[in-house]
Parts: sequence; structure tokens; C-alpha cells
Amino acid sequence: MIHLLRLRTTLQPYLGKILVNLFILLGITALSLVVPRVIRSVIDDGLARGETTYLIRSALLLLGLGLVSAVLNLCNRYLSEWIAARVGYDLRNRMYDHIQHLPFTYHDHVQSGQLISRCIEDVRSIERFAGGSVAELIRFVILTIGILIIMLADNVRLAVIALLPMVPLILMTSGFGTKIGKLFFAVDQAIGEVSNRLQENVVGVQVVRAFAREKYEIQRFDTANKEVFRTWVHVIDEWSKIMPTTNWLITVSTILILWFGGRMVIDGTLTVGAVVAFNAYILMMAEPAQALTGLVNAGGEAAAGAQRVFEVLDTKPEINTPKHAVLLPTLRGEVEFRNVGLKYQNEHTASLEGINVHIQPNQIVALIGPTGSGKTSLVNLIPRFYDVTEGQVLVDDYDVCHVDLVSLRRQIGIVLQTSLLFSDTIKANIAYGRPDATMDEIIAAAKAAQAHTFIMGFPNGYETIVGERGVTLSGGQRQRVAIARALLMNPRILILDDSTSSVDTQTEKLIQAALDTLMEGRTTFVIAHRLSTVRRADLILVMDKGRIVERGTHEELLKLGGLYREIHDLQLVDHAVFAEEMEKIEKSSSLAHTKETF
Repeated sequence: MIHLLRLRTTLQPYLGKILVNLFILLGITALSLVVPRVIRSVIDDGLARGETTYLIRSALLLLGLGLVSAVLNLCNRYLSEWIAARVGYDLRNRMYDHIQHLPFTYHDHVQSGQLISRCIEDVRSIERFAGGSVAELIRFVILTIGILIIMLADNVRLAVIALLPMVPLILMTSGFGTKIGKLFFAVDQAIGEVSNRLQENVVGVQVVRAFAREKYEIQRFDTANKEVFRTWVHVIDEWSKIMPTTNWLITVSTILILWFGGRMVIDGTLTVGAVVAFNAYILMMAEPAQALTGLVNAGGEAAAGAQRVFEVLDTKPEINTPKHAVLLPTLRGEVEFRNVGLKYQNEHTASLEGINVHIQPNQIVALIGPTGSGKTSLVNLIPRFYDVTEGQVLVDDYDVCHVDLVSLRRQIGIVLQTSLLFSDTIKANIAYGRPDATMDEIIAAAKAAQAHTFIMGFPNGYETIVGERGVTLSGGQRQRVAIARALLMNPRILILDDSTSSVDTQTEKLIQAALDTLMEGRTTFVIAHRLSTVRRADLILVMDKGRIVERGTHEELLKLGGLYREIHDLQLVDHAVFAEEMEKIEKSSSLAHTKETF
């Protein structure tokens, strides 16, 4: 329950409403405690004396108490649900904001489905508890204290006898509360796994269908779903053991009151009205006492949810703007890597080692090398997506670890290898980095990225809504929209991470022609596997196993006869084989057409 206590900071802004609700609960409880006293008075005074007027007055009093209680209950329910909804709203916003600032290293290792489950399911369990359960728990405590005081004041002996069965009930509920939190944590983990399975399948639906793996994915989901069922059954099993015992103990308490209270009435030491009032008080406690296990159940679920929520909130962002950070002026575009090393979390070998390179403003730098050689890792250090484990990365002689992140990243344009578009209009996707951009600027960026023509081919043009992750566009179209998005920011440093890999040769040539102009006046890093995209670079860095093994221009590296020459020659051979195969296909097609003619 310690995690639930941490929610007090979330509740603090609404302390006024909480206090008002507490006074309302006190009022509801006070009215409830008055009712048995009125009934006792009716039996002992009204019925005994045969006064009809007294009975009418008592009936009207009970009716008035009922109406006031109904109004107070309505106010209590509204305030409780409002506070609960507000707590949920604040927690979801707080989690979402925190997740936005968590580093790439966190997202590299956490399952997105688990994060979604924590933001929705776990916050919802806290919300449910804060809504009805807390109010009911407070009411139960106040009611119990009030009943104890009244019963002890009326008859100590009968009060002790009547309340004896409550002792094992309290002990059982306490033990159940300790156990249920751990059980619900297992349930929440299982639900998170189901959410993750669902999220992965929805995102990868095309791959699943392409490989006809529907049955396999259904089995995987069923396995995760069975775990939810199994953990829930465990919770229900524990709850079902205590619930009948609660009912039985309440019944025992009623029997004790009737037996010992009845004998006191016969002896003349207690009135019939007092016995009825005692029984009414016990029955008044019965409903919340029976609900107590449910409240503990809800508390355990909320505690487990709070634990999972605070696991995320307690994760400290490793990469953030430091205190007294330098606000970057407009950059010239100079970039330097000084003895840079990078080792990812939980990896034994370093991804980058001993990187030393100085790039002058407006240079075009191409990075080439085998898959996993460290090309993307290197450029990810410039916008500080990851922090170096050794050395320094500098832009215009500013260490990126000491500058304001926003002022740094706003001057860096990035087109990733796999372009992600949001479910919004094409216009909004292009203007994502600059929401204040004019329509003319958006169109200019689209034209530069060779995207304007196909955009205008849609009935709604720039107002066309693209599907989730841009699936309604082709790979080449998505990539050109992503390039337009980067170009609209007019960055001083441009990073193209294999950005032409998803376009055909003709589109690649169009984009390259546009980039020839757009690269002027800015420092550009180009990661590509095709040599045709790096020939024109001012500097080519050949990487292998996290190190720069060769550097120079295209001609210099060819003369060197190293890894670059091997890659170059291999691609030439591939192109030659491809051309030969195409020639054979064309000849076969021509021959077949000739035979059909004759």
C-alpha cells in the first residue's frame, strides 16, 4: 500500500474538494446512526404508549432524514467520481509527459504494449479505487467508530458480545489485503503482455498475412490471454475463500445479539427497542463489512497499478537539458567527434570506438559500411539521442552534452531509414516540425522533395488523411513526405539515414537532384548502401565494427584498394549480372512475341 500513499502529491491540488467530501461523508454517517435511535424510540416510547402522533412525527422525521441522506449521497458520488477522474487525467498526462522525455535506451528495452497497459489499465484501476472505494472505506471506518461509541454507551456487555465476531473478520481482511496486492501485480503484468501481443500484431499485420502466420499469432495471443485468466482465477479463488466467512460472521453476530439481548429483555435489564437498535447497528455494519473484502480487493488492484505506474515515473531521464545549459545560436554546421566511444546498455561490446573526425560547415559526409558497422549509431550522437560513453561530440565547438536540447534538435533535420507518418493530413505531417509554417512553405518543401505531384493527385491534395503510420501511401511516397518534413525545418545539419532506400531508381534520381540544391549551405550526413548516393560526397567515411577504417573522396578510396573498393566492385558486379539477366528476359519476351505473330 506504500505506492498508494505516494498518490497524495497527485491529490494535493484537490484538497478542498476532498475535505468537502469528507464532511459530506460525516453527514451521511451521522444520519445513518440516527435512524436506529429513532426506531428504538418508536418501539420503546411510541408503541408502548400507543401515541399515534408520535409515530407520525417519527415517520416524517425518518422521511426527512432519508431525503437529506439521498442528496448528500448524490453530492458524495459526484465529488468522488470527479476527484477520481481528475486523478486519472493527471496521472495519464504525467506518464505521457514523462515517457516523452525518457531516452532511447529505455525504449530500446521496454515493450510498448506494457507502457500502453500502464497508462490505461493501471491508471484506470487507481481511478476506480479513488472514485468509489476510498469513499466507502472512509465511510466504513467512520460508521464503525460511531456504532462502537453508541453501542458501548448503551450496553457495554452486549456491545462486546456483538462485536466479538468482528475481530477475526478484521484479521482475515488484513491478511487478505497483504496477499491480494501481489496477486494483482501478476494480473497487471499478464494484461500488459496481452496488450503487447495485440499492439505487435496490429502493427505487423502485413507481415503476419504475408507469411500466413495467423494461426501462430492466435496461439501466442491465446497463451498470453490464458495467463490473464489463470492469474484472475487465483485472485477469485482467494476472494471466494474470505467472502462466505464474512457473511457467516455477520450472521453469528446477529444471533448473539438476539440470544443475549433477548435474555436481557426477559430479565428486564434491556428494552426491546434497544435490542432492535443493536441489531440494526450490526446490520448497518454488515453491508460495508461484507463490502470490505471488495474494498481491499480494489485497494490491492490499485496498489499493484500504482506500483507499475511509479516504476515508469521513477525512471530518471538519462538524457536531458543540464542546468545552466547553453542556448545555441544559429549554427554554422561544424561537427567534430573527439575520441568518441559508445556502448549500449546491456551490451558487452562497444558499438563505436576511437572515432575522430572533424567535419567543416556545409560539407557533405557519406557513411558507408556493412550492416551493424555503427553508421546510424554515429549520427544518432549528433542530436544526442544517445550519450557517448567516451569522448565528446561537438557542434560549432559546443559539447552537445552541455547545450539546450531543444535549441540543438531544432537545427537538425532527420530522415530516418523507416519513415513514420502520423494519422493526420499530409499537410500536418510535413509541417510537424514547424506547425506555424505557411502553405507556400509547405508546398515548396514538398516540391523540393519531389512529393508535390503525387500529393496533388489525391482528391483532397494536402488535406488527404494518411492512415496509421502512413500505410495508405507507398514506401517511396512516405519517404518523400518525410524528406519534405525535414527540409521544411531548414536545418543547419541534415541527416539522411538511408533515406532513398525505399524509393525506385527514377524517384531516387529526382530526390538526389533536389538534394543537390538543398544540401548547399548546410552540413549533410548521408547513410547509404548504394554507392551512387555517396559518389558526390566531400568526405566518405567507411566504417567497420564500430571504427572508421577508411576516409576520403570517392576517387581517393578507389585508389586505396581497401573495403570501399571491395564494396564498389561488388556492386558493379551485381549491376552487371542484373543487366545481363534483364537482357535475357527481354530477348525471351521478344522471341515469344515473334512466334505468336507467326
